[in-house]
Amino acid sequence: MTDQAQPHTPPAMGRFERWLSLWVALAIGAGLLLGNLVPGLFQALAALEIASVNLPVALLIWAMVYPMMIGVDFTALRDIGQRPKGLVVTLLVNWLIKPFTMAALGVLFFNHVFAGLIPPDDAQAYLAGVILLGAAPCTAMVFVWSQLTRGDATYTLVQVSVNDVIMVFAFAPIVAFLLGVTDIAVPWETLVLSVVLYIVIPLIAGLLTRTRLMARGGDRAVDAFRDRIKPVTVIGLLVTVVLLFGFQGQVILDTPLVIALIAVPLLLQSYGIFALAYGLARLWRIPFNVAAPCALIGTSNFFELAVAVAISLFGLGSGAALATVVGVLVEVPVMLSLVGFANRTRHWFPG
Repeated sequence: MTDQAQPHTPPAMGRFERWLSLWVALAIGAGLLLGNLVPGLFQALAALEIASVNLPVALLIWAMVYPMMIGVDFTALRDIGQRPKGLVVTLLVNWLIKPFTMAALGVLFFNHVFAGLIPPDDAQAYLAGVILLGAAPCTAMVFVWSQLTRGDATYTLVQVSVNDVIMVFAFAPIVAFLLGVTDIAVPWETLVLSVVLYIVIPLIAGLLTRTRLMARGGDRAVDAFRDRIKPVTVIGLLVTVVLLFGFQGQVILDTPLVIALIAVPLLLQSYGIFALAYGLARLWRIPFNVAAPCALIGTSNFFELAVAVAISLFGLGSGAALATVVGVLVEVPVMLSLVGFANRTRHWFPG
């Protein structure tokens, strides 16, 4: 893959993305306030359900996921055999290690270390939430992390495209297995419906949109379209957070330490998975512009999918939904710290 073959590089992380954790924190505060001031509004929104799918949240999640799926280029799959080492590390970490280590850390902390601080029912709910996060590798923000480390844009696209194809088939079975192992009831019909609603349909819609945009103006047309609809994505994320914390308001105010407790296994998982993937890439002498993105892909989460599935499976006011939103809160500062570390250790790798 030569430099000439690389697609147009997406724009660097803007001010909003750099301060995403702040905006999420403000949305959390707004949700807590509104949940206590106008509880009837949130109860009415919670009642808008069809087949265990909350309609307002479904629309908000689609607003977040659809623009991400436009960035997935399935034609990049033809390059899957070129320089396979980085792809092997990504797939090994994302699908054979990360979901299971996340479940193990959740069991360790929620069922044992924090057993005296969290009621058993709440512990199981938080465990379900972190399992959903661990089973959903990142799709969209990976392109931002890749660019911030001057990663190979084409190779990153191949990795993301392969992950998304696997996610269509592997996400539901892995989640069902891990929830079953931890003795959490799994409504299979709802889980499969969630995969169709939040992965398959947006992926097809994104593919059709991308094909049309590429015919009109290539990668620049795709980037321009995604820039135009970015405000919709941002609003979808923040309003979803407001809704979730509006439903969780009283619980959180009664137990303010719960956010910090949920964050502990998420932080350990993030830094541990990065260390593993980055170390494997270094041992295998993978060039830095492939090694850094492949480690960051394994570390980051597709939190939009995790939030949507948690709501579908367990409800808007569930501890599982709350745990997935805490994942949003810790994601950006963690990833920026890892980007900085990767850039400082560029000399560890060839190329």
